[in-house]
Amino acid sequence: MASPSAPLHWNFSQVFGERNPADDVQPMDVISAIDFEDSGDHLAVGDQGGRLIIFEKTPGKDVTNGYFSRKELEQSDLSDTQHHQYQYKTEIQSHEPEFDYLKSVEIEEKINDLKWCARPNQSLFVLSTNHKTVKLWKVKERKLKKVKVMDHDPLVSSENALLAGKSYIGAQNKSSFSNGNFLESGEKMDSIRTQPIVGHNRVANLEDDAPARCRKAYAHAHDYNINSISNNSDGETFVSADDLRINLWNLEVSNQCFNIVDMKPSNMDDLTEVITSAEFHPLHCNTLAYSSSRGFIRLVDLRQSALCDHSAKILHDGVFKGQKTFFTEIVTSISDMKFAMDGRHILSRDFMTLKLWDTHMETSPVATYKVHEHLRTKLSDLYNSDAIFDKFDCCISGDGRHFATGSYSNLIKIYSCGLGGEEGTMLEASRNPNSKAHYLAAPRARRSSLGSLTRAIYRHGNETSDSKSNEFPGNLNSKLLHMAWHPKSNMIACATGNSVYMYYA
Repeated sequence: MASPSAPLHWNFSQVFGERNPADDVQPMDVISAIDFEDSGDHLAVGDQGGRLIIFEKTPGKDVTNGYFSRKELEQSDLSDTQHHQYQYKTEIQSHEPEFDYLKSVEIEEKINDLKWCARPNQSLFVLSTNHKTVKLWKVKERKLKKVKVMDHDPLVSSENALLAGKSYIGAQNKSSFSNGNFLESGEKMDSIRTQPIVGHNRVANLEDDAPARCRKAYAHAHDYNINSISNNSDGETFVSADDLRINLWNLEVSNQCFNIVDMKPSNMDDLTEVITSAEFHPLHCNTLAYSSSRGFIRLVDLRQSALCDHSAKILHDGVFKGQKTFFTEIVTSISDMKFAMDGRHILSRDFMTLKLWDTHMETSPVATYKVHEHLRTKLSDLYNSDAIFDKFDCCISGDGRHFATGSYSNLIKIYSCGLGGEEGTMLEASRNPNSKAHYLAAPRARRSSLGSLTRAIYRHGNETSDSKSNEFPGNLNSKLLHMAWHPKSNMIACATGNSVYMYYA
């Protein structure tokens, strides 16, 4: 991981949900989470409307029939190694808006995070969560009978009518609930009614279908908003983290969980930091890492004690260069972190920088990449518009040599191992990613409420600003917050607004 790597050359692959610049994006259509499956064959996207959209890798050409020349086969192999194409598979209404009558608060349907589970069979399993409830979804591959209009032939009329009746799999065979769950018992139909076929006879052909069902709902375990979930390498457990607590779940048990981290003080006035993300070690099922709003990454060993409040290791950049200001602690809050495949290195993102950590070095990161250095003089204005609390994702390549994160003006910033500072590749989320990025001034926008404990910690009644200008070197309304790196190839999927752009190198 320490050896320098040459920067990659990136090309546009495809886009889903592309819109015209003049079109307004509805808040419920804004993408809020994105993740590749471990094999890279599937991509899951969640939005603020509670929907979970799954894409699958487009099947390649069938070269077994011998109808392709050697040149075509070589070109096909070359294109497959360069990048993959994806297509729409299915859509799930994962969460619905709810109301907590005990606390008199609304629970948004927005998907905060999603994670793929290990595949025990041909079915797909994915976890998705909103602020309060985690759900386990099963997407089952099966052949669906579908009727097809044929010529008049009375000899096949009765048989095809039976096939047609059995082929309809609709809302009648599901027990639906207000929260979007579907019970497993809904797989069987109580009765099949067939309608007489008039004018044309029909036969049923087989077609792929991907019905989705909610297998488990893990609820009523978090007092604060869930910010992240992570699957364990044992394939049996996962964690859900909110602002102050981390809970350990078994995938097969939805009515019980174990609290393994509790940062809530006896007096809330003594609260100094909150949990921002949590992730399991990719190889060791007993190791968990979680980050905080003070810039700490804590590594805990689940074998040491039932309550892991005392960390085994604390990764923190103790060397600070420059003058400390009121915004210093705010911009050091870690918004996202990812383990590298080797399990030794961790990539973290705060507002200003992207940092690569070696778990054997606790006092300083291996490398620091400056992402928003051009905004350092505008922190006061960013604070007033709440943009300073934006949470940008980060992602790391499968070989651990390249890292990516998002920025304003729909920009993607990609860095390579061994090249620190500000050196890296900058792409714009568009069909022409290598075009020169234009920094535009954005109108001031203020949120109606803070919405999280993270903002509440730093407010302290300081609402004054010493800034004299609202001109920013970037468009704050166009921000690229969420992205994922293909686990086996150099491909990035990034989300801006309601669009998903994919690039390959």
